[in-house]
Amino acid sequence: MIQIINLEKSFANKLILDQINFVFEEGKIYGIVGENGAGKTTLFKCISGIENYKGVITSNMGVLKDKLGFLQTESFFFPKMTGNEYLQLLCNARKIDEQEFDKKNIFNLPLQQYASTYSTGMKKKLALTGILLQKNDIYILDEPFNGVDIQSNMIITEIILALKEKGKCVLISSHIFSTLKDTCDFILILKKGRIENLNFFN
Repeated sequence: MIQIINLEKSFANKLILDQINFVFEEGKIYGIVGENGAGKTTLFKCISGIENYKGVITSNMGVLKDKLGFLQTESFFFPKMTGNEYLQLLCNARKIDEQEFDKKNIFNLPLQQYASTYSTGMKKKLALTGILLQKNDIYILDEPFNGVDIQSNMIITEIILALKEKGKCVLISSHIFSTLKDTCDFILILKKGRIENLNFFN
C-alpha cells in the first residue's frame, strides 16, 4: 500500500501537484490520465523518490524505493553497456542472483548488443525486463505502450495483468485510454495538478 497525504510539488513557483490525497492498494491496477503538463510524470517521480515534494508518502512495505520499479518514459543507458550488462546492473542493485537472462528475455532482445544502439521501443522493453527481474512489489509504468509495436503492447498488457494476479500494485500512465479502460481497476484523471475524477471499471 502507498498512502499519499497532501502532496504538493512546484517548479519555479508554478504549482504542478496540488493537495493530492490517495491510497494505492496491493493487487490493483491504477491508470493515470491527463493532458501534457497535468502532473502525471511528476507524481510518479515523487512517489519514486526522484523529486522532492511537500506532504507525506508512506508505505506498509518498508523503504519504498527498495520495493519499487519505475519504468520512465525514456530510461538512461550507458554508452558501452550491453543489454545483458544492464539487466545485471539492475539485479545487482536489488542483490538478486540472476544470470540466465536469455531465459528471461521475454521480448527476444539482442542482449549482446550495446543497449544505447537499441531503438526507442527496444530500450523500453529492456528497461521493463529489468524491473521485472527485480521482483518489485510496486510497478510504476510511465507511458509503457508508447513507441512499442502492437505485439509487444499485447505482451505488456499480459504482464500487467499477471502482476495484479501476484498481488502487486501497478500504476500506469498512457494516452491510449482504451488500453487503460480494459486493464485498470481504477482510472485517476489529473487536471491542473489535482485528481479531477475517479472511475471504477471492474
